[in-house]
Amino acid sequence: MTAAPAYRRLSVEERRSQLLEAALGLFAHRAPEEVSLDDVAEAAGVSRPLVYRYFPGGKQQLYEAALHSAADELEQCFDEPLEGPLLARLARALDRYLGFVDEHDAGFSALLRGGSVAETSRASTIVDGVRRAAAVHILRHFGVAEPGPRLRMTVRMWITAVEAASLIWLDEEKQPPVAELRDWLVEQFVAMLGVTAARDPQTAAVLAALAAGDG
Repeated sequence: MTAAPAYRRLSVEERRSQLLEAALGLFAHRAPEEVSLDDVAEAAGVSRPLVYRYFPGGKQQLYEAALHSAADELEQCFDEPLEGPLLARLARALDRYLGFVDEHDAGFSALLRGGSVAETSRASTIVDGVRRAAAVHILRHFGVAEPGPRLRMTVRMWITAVEAASLIWLDEEKQPPVAELRDWLVEQFVAMLGVTAARDPQTAAVLAALAAGDG
């Protein structure tokens, strides 16, 4: 008869990671206000008091920790190597971003729209950090040492448009197909750069590099 595997006590960091993974799995499919600590405990196979031991702030602390974890993953979506045409890089980053949206649909909506548990200044700061990090990554790909206010604003406006489009896409039952949505968003970015380029020489130079296939 095969002996049962020996029980191994998890370290503090391992246990915390286990609980966060369980919470993220629940937030991926349900809005935060619909997830209880009992749900997290059941998903992790532990007791409710154990969840409180690691997250004494309760559901709000657990949600914000899970939000930090999701934010880290979203930030990495835009961390693309500086190789090849810029628009191809942007398309690959969007593939990862939209893949996260698709996988974490209810959780993504709650993250950006907020809810009874999500409406705190700390949660808003976490979400805004993702937007700023995405802007930094995109501006780095332009190769502009000191981006001016119009170029920075255009990039941040487009990131906001991507968020809005992602939420609408979820509302529209994930239509159009994700590849079509990705291409559409890339085309919108080029169009926004074109509008700004008419007023800003720096953006005009970036757009010229894109047109030449050098960006």
